[in-house]
Amino acid sequence: MEEVEERVNEILKKWMNPHLIEEMEEGVINAPQDLLGMHFYEGTQMFVVRRPVAQRVWITDVSGETAFEAEELDAELGLFGLEIEKKKDQLKDYRVRIQYGEGDVVETADPYAYKTEITDYDTYLFAQGNHYEIFDKLGAHVETIDGVTGTRFAVWAPHARSVSVVGYFNMWDGRLHTMSLIGPSGIYELFVPDVGEGAVYKYQITTRSGELLFKTDPYGNYAQMRPDNASVVTSLAGYEWQDGDYEKKHRAKTREVRERAPMNIYEAHLGSWKKRVEDDDNGFYSYRELAEMMGDYLVEMGYTHIELMGIAEYPFDGSWGYQVGCYYAPTSRYGTPKDFMYFVDEMHKRGIEVILDWVPAHFPKDAHCLGNFDGQAVYEHSDRRRGEHPDWGTYIFDYGKKEVQNFLVANALFWIEKFHIDGLRVDAVASMLYLDYGKQDGDWLPNKDGGNENYEAMDFLRHLNSIMEKRHPDAYIIAEESTAWPGVTKRVKDNGLGFSYKWNMGWMNDFLEYMKLDPYFKQFHHDQLCFSLSYHLSEKYILVLSHDEVVHGKCSLLNKMPGLTGDKYAALKAAFGFFYGHPGKKLLFMGQEFAQEREWSEMRSLDWFLLDQEPHQGIHAFIKDMNKLYLENDALYYNDNDVMGFEWMDCERAETSTVAFVRRGKTTKKQLMFILNFTPVAHEQYTVKAPCVGTFREILNSDAPKYGGQGRLNESPIKAKKVTTDKKKETAYELTCYLPPLSVVVLEYDYKK
Repeated sequence: MEEVEERVNEILKKWMNPHLIEEMEEGVINAPQDLLGMHFYEGTQMFVVRRPVAQRVWITDVSGETAFEAEELDAELGLFGLEIEKKKDQLKDYRVRIQYGEGDVVETADPYAYKTEITDYDTYLFAQGNHYEIFDKLGAHVETIDGVTGTRFAVWAPHARSVSVVGYFNMWDGRLHTMSLIGPSGIYELFVPDVGEGAVYKYQITTRSGELLFKTDPYGNYAQMRPDNASVVTSLAGYEWQDGDYEKKHRAKTREVRERAPMNIYEAHLGSWKKRVEDDDNGFYSYRELAEMMGDYLVEMGYTHIELMGIAEYPFDGSWGYQVGCYYAPTSRYGTPKDFMYFVDEMHKRGIEVILDWVPAHFPKDAHCLGNFDGQAVYEHSDRRRGEHPDWGTYIFDYGKKEVQNFLVANALFWIEKFHIDGLRVDAVASMLYLDYGKQDGDWLPNKDGGNENYEAMDFLRHLNSIMEKRHPDAYIIAEESTAWPGVTKRVKDNGLGFSYKWNMGWMNDFLEYMKLDPYFKQFHHDQLCFSLSYHLSEKYILVLSHDEVVHGKCSLLNKMPGLTGDKYAALKAAFGFFYGHPGKKLLFMGQEFAQEREWSEMRSLDWFLLDQEPHQGIHAFIKDMNKLYLENDALYYNDNDVMGFEWMDCERAETSTVAFVRRGKTTKKQLMFILNFTPVAHEQYTVKAPCVGTFREILNSDAPKYGGQGRLNESPIKAKKVTTDKKKETAYELTCYLPPLSVVVLEYDYKK
């Protein structure tokens, strides 16, 4: 025994690096593989195992039949060592057998017996910002190596002194699974045997100042249900997608084809569309349950797309998902990642495309999230003037850092490639583009040229849209950009930002302000109604009536309308008529399709009981028919971005608050004329310019009884005739119809010269 002890001590003295021992004692070792595991030295095979509180440790062969007991090297550190001198005894593969207490014996593979899977090429691409599959390398991935199943963990923490993966599987003891730093990359990695799906974990990070931080996995694919916030090991493999036919058809669509197709988006928050149990923070329906209910509803109503708020995991319900904690994980509020795959799959089976709200503009300061990740600014800019949103209390991504760009660009690809998402709506783009967004003088840093443009953010957005167009030209990347920044939807190659579409927030703000006015005052603000048609071709727009307009004291769309109750419903239908007739793709927030009365709250279901009441039934039927009209008439979408797609017939009658315009499709057949009245005054004989002679047939009137109206319709065909103007002696055309109060009338005609 004494001879063995002397021999082991000699090994410790001759081979074990005292610097590594010192680092282990201090808890800052970042190359544990240089000390732990199996090594060859002077023709001998040596094993060093760290198992604090273990009583005895053996090194065994794979079968467990041959076992060599290791000697305790350092009781305080929990180090055990073994030397095998004879070649015949040497082990090609081995296991570690550990005895705790009096009888508890555990046998496992050694984490330090496995080589890294992250290559030099991986670290090179990552440092360049071009590793578009980095999510397959970083994070937690279940693997089976030589018959041993475990999880490979990898995390980027460039300023850390040491990183360990901790969880219930090691009693949250950071000494047991210290990760190995891969060269100068800042990436730490470790394969942990016998840890599989469902394992709860975090990264324990020792900072340069010696502080211990516990962080969720930035690349983790699943997280605990809040208020718990650890990551959970899960595998994204194995789900059997059923949307092959849809994917084949969808992926064949070019950008140009999509621009001439209908796009009717239903914006939804899953947790409050319907709840299983009201007044319960966790009373949600699952992804799978919602897939069936929502899918059938969207088909019935005539929507082509659904845009989902708050899918990437987030800590605070009240942020609605716009303060993301885990960018690579669908929220566990409604189920597992594979449950979310099922949701997308079911939408695709019904022909519904799925768009996610995506938030690369900022992230929360919660201690377990990305902020101050390894004790220093990693994902955020290190200068507070560039790295924080004072109004939102959040951090701003450092877009100039290549690894951060890589994190975000790969994340966008991740949702499309792993979850078959059809597009992303990029939140708060304006806050990314302007360095002084939401900041006071002296609280922001100008760019190198002294301006307020964020060059790094511009570069990131162009990078994102370029690689997306290259890899997934069928995917929508939509900008929520609230300013007049030029070229948002212009191609990157043409010096634009490269987005597919831009939310038309200028129209939304002007139009809603106009609709809120008392009818008498509308005549003085007629420009607010018409102005958007002077710039609607400047970008490729989506017309939006979004969630932002029905929260925080702004009230519902219904209650924005002035007047008595009956006038409110009529005005809302007229507003929707203008919305559908105006050029641009469409987005309507959930609940407005049946005239939700209360403001939206993420804490409760929509007020579906309102559909038992006739006025709400009328709005619901109107939206359903407007959706049908939109889908069945290419005049409403085919030429959204073409000058021939829209023409005013009358936009100058401010005194009556009426307008008329035509929408043209790809042929001269089934063109549409919209006539709108925004006052509660009927026009018995409303004469207006027409686009041509011929017969005009009323195909929709918001005053129809089925919509809750009075039934004042144009039941007979309307004839447009030639007229000659007195001043210029030019030939024109006009028609006369009945125009109900607070209404939209839609006429169909075939164009004739």
